[in-house]
Amino acid sequence: MNSWKMEQERRDREAKTSGAFVKATRSELQPASAEGQGTAPLRPRMPMRSRVHARMFAAAKADRLGAEWGGTPLSADEVVERNQRALVARSREQSANNDYAKSFLRMCRQNIVGPQGVQLQAQTMDDKGRLDRLANEAIEMGFWRWSQKPHCDITGKRSFRAIQALAVQTVAKDGEAILRMIFGREAGEWQFALQVIDPQRCPVEMNEDRPKGGGMIRQGIRFNRYGRPLGYFFSTTDETEVTYRFGGRGFVEVPADEVIHLFLEDMVGQKRGLPWMATALFRMRQLNAMEEAAIVRARTGASQMGFIEWEEGQGPELDDDEELIIDSEPGEWRVLPNGARVKESNPQYPAGEYAPFVKQALRSMAAGFGVCYNNLASDLEGVNFSSIRQGTLDEREYWKELQEWLIEGLVQPVFDAWLPRALLLGKLTVRGRPLKPERIDRYRNVSWQARRWQWIDPRADVDAAVESKNNMLTSPSVIIREQGRDPLAVWAETARDIRSMVDAMVAEGIDEKAALELVMLSMGKQPEKPAPTGKQNEPPKPAA
Repeated sequence: MNSWKMEQERRDREAKTSGAFVKATRSELQPASAEGQGTAPLRPRMPMRSRVHARMFAAAKADRLGAEWGGTPLSADEVVERNQRALVARSREQSANNDYAKSFLRMCRQNIVGPQGVQLQAQTMDDKGRLDRLANEAIEMGFWRWSQKPHCDITGKRSFRAIQALAVQTVAKDGEAILRMIFGREAGEWQFALQVIDPQRCPVEMNEDRPKGGGMIRQGIRFNRYGRPLGYFFSTTDETEVTYRFGGRGFVEVPADEVIHLFLEDMVGQKRGLPWMATALFRMRQLNAMEEAAIVRARTGASQMGFIEWEEGQGPELDDDEELIIDSEPGEWRVLPNGARVKESNPQYPAGEYAPFVKQALRSMAAGFGVCYNNLASDLEGVNFSSIRQGTLDEREYWKELQEWLIEGLVQPVFDAWLPRALLLGKLTVRGRPLKPERIDRYRNVSWQARRWQWIDPRADVDAAVESKNNMLTSPSVIIREQGRDPLAVWAETARDIRSMVDAMVAEGIDEKAALELVMLSMGKQPEKPAPTGKQNEPPKPAA
């Protein structure tokens, strides 16, 4: 009992001592209040920073390796104003001197526009909900006639297809294309034409917050408070002023509804375009310089050279501007002066690593352009059918996207401006009678057929298309459009061919029914089998 009491007293003393220590420690940590009464409240404990969170984004670290990496996001206006002029100048220079830049521009023209351009397919419906063939033919023929050189371009030099190609090339090279729609008698017979304007005539450095006329001016364009364009400022729109200046204040303002401004918007709020080759310009220039240096070194290495070394005390005395040259021709052995010996120069350049480096640089450039390396560099080394087929299909999806962008930004606005004036002028006629302008809403129903490409594997692709059609996964119209044709035009052409072939056979004395069967047989239609007799259709009699 005594030992138990002693142990209990010891524990009580330890508890009191620890409690007093904790109390004293807290009183030391709590500073006295201003009045000297009581203690001030404890400061909230700050959580320790987790090292896991601190290292989550390596790209956001501000260390020695990322010192030259920007850390403040720039607005679209700042990016364009700081870099647009320099990028356009360098893009134009590379487009004129770099083979791969010219190859990329050629690919843009060929794959986005193509040899025929974007074709109009009118879809006007009559009162019964069927296609009005005569009205559609009148609209398509009228638009085709206007699209020719004398009418489409205000200068009379370009067709609408050529304008499409020029616009695509300008956007790829300069980042944007600007066209002005001209109305009235100056525009020619149709009173509507297009004027292609150099985008650099619109000053990118022109900015005003409260200009005369209202709104705001950003990068040479007048906007309202919501960012809708109201007008475009140009240094001049007169082609007689060839040497126009970038500076000055003598600008011409053109209403925005008369301007087609074509560019790809990469950033929210972007008002001007940047060249499509912007990411590859530096690499293109450095690669071009490296190729030039390699050519010079290769020429030097191909030339047999050597140096003359003189033994001590044997060399001639020459002035500082004199050189000793010993001429020699092929097949000739020359005797060197006494005390001289030849030291051969054999430079080994380009070395073996030159070709892999160039190929890797071109692959990076192709990735920035959005095209296949094999098409950009015209290099089919080590390529099999499956890989090039997959790469070509992926690239075509990119071209299709740009085709829709061209239709939305250029082709459709031009048609919308052309149609009402063509109707009011009576240029669209059916059997000598002009189409009624009050039915313009019907005539606006159109579709556009951009260029398409040949099948990579014709046999397999045709079989797949036929199987999809037979299983109702697609329609014949879709298959025909994928070949760049108008389904109605194809069917009309097929019907005319059948009729012509049948008439030719009948003229030679063949029965019309037999001629039609022969024509259909030539087109792959199998002849109909004779109907089975009744005895063959009777069920078998049961056995006795």
